[in-house]
Amino acid sequence: MATEKIGIYRRWLEPAPTENGRKIPKSDWPKNRRHNWVVRWFGTDRKRYSKSFKTRKQADNFARQLQEQVNCGKQDRPKRIAFEDFVAEHKILTKGQVADATLVEQMHKLKLFKKFIGGNTLLTEIRARDAEAFIAKRLASGISTATANKDIRTLKSIFNLAIERRGYLKEGDNPFAKIKQRRISSKPINYVSMDDYRKLLHTTDSLWWKTFISAAYCCGLRRGELVNLTWNDIDFENQYIYVNPKKHMEHTIEWEPKDHERRVIPMPEKTAQLFADIHFESTGCAPYVFLSPERLRHIKQRIDRGTWNSKCEVINNLPKKFNTLCKKAKICEYSIHDLRRSAITNWAQHLPIQIVQQFAGHSNITTTRQYYLAVCPENLASASKLMNKMLQKGFSGLTQK
Repeated sequence: MATEKIGIYRRWLEPAPTENGRKIPKSDWPKNRRHNWVVRWFGTDRKRYSKSFKTRKQADNFARQLQEQVNCGKQDRPKRIAFEDFVAEHKILTKGQVADATLVEQMHKLKLFKKFIGGNTLLTEIRARDAEAFIAKRLASGISTATANKDIRTLKSIFNLAIERRGYLKEGDNPFAKIKQRRISSKPINYVSMDDYRKLLHTTDSLWWKTFISAAYCCGLRRGELVNLTWNDIDFENQYIYVNPKKHMEHTIEWEPKDHERRVIPMPEKTAQLFADIHFESTGCAPYVFLSPERLRHIKQRIDRGTWNSKCEVINNLPKKFNTLCKKAKICEYSIHDLRRSAITNWAQHLPIQIVQQFAGHSNITTTRQYYLAVCPENLASASKLMNKMLQKGFSGLTQK
């Protein structure tokens, strides 16, 4: 990228013309002496660059375009870097900017693409056809369409960083920018009815499970937020739950909420009572609500040995155990996340959508509307009654005529 104003100069291509053995005046040189026009500028590497043109108009047009790039901060000569070096650099530069689980996911996608494209391939040599061939091969391997779409989104965002922040690609050179995501039909949102919620609570005798299910269904907490909940996050007096990050200290392990957002969520009296009951039964040295002291010690030992990462489960086999509980209650095979979705749907029945978004911890309100608001059986029944009422009124009017 140029570092100062671009200059335009005339360059003479032959000696000064003479008349009667004497050089003609300089004012007459342009008409009688062959020349071209040169655009010159200094790059960020402190080297001088130039380009020649036949006419002044061509030189002016080029200089104007180059000056616009300078004003926008766009680099005209991308650095050359091999894809494997870009991957290694991305891991270093991105750590701490995104959640650990997000970085793990990004590195997994980059590893797959590196295996396909070759680590020595220059970043500037990767084309859209390479990206398209990679996605086609992934789909042929048997992955779902949703996974392929996630590959496209993830790699597209990483290649955008190669343009805007790191200057390895020119604007418009993202190989995944024009790769369209495959269309898939949206999955129905599983809604846990109040009857099924009661069946789950009555099926288990475990106070731990009763509290866990109630916190997920009534407070809309994510699984990661539940297992990282400490007693300091519970406000018994005001009946609030605080979702707060944790630092790596003597009695806690490092953890960040999704999107790094702190939030406060109200809890109903019955959920607060379950928390009070489990707190009464817990040992005084237990800092976490759902994480046992023995499991906490085990995790800390693994952290010290360097064998713990964001993919490890804080509490093992939770989805499997919850699935067993659903079967025992003789209800649908819900997921733990379905409890959260149902809480958000219940809130949306009575609260403004922006308040629901805040309680849910969504950075974008579109996420709340698109993925979390389910159609309840009560909504279907109400719609059916409404249509029946309208039809009866319409037909009765026809009969009277």
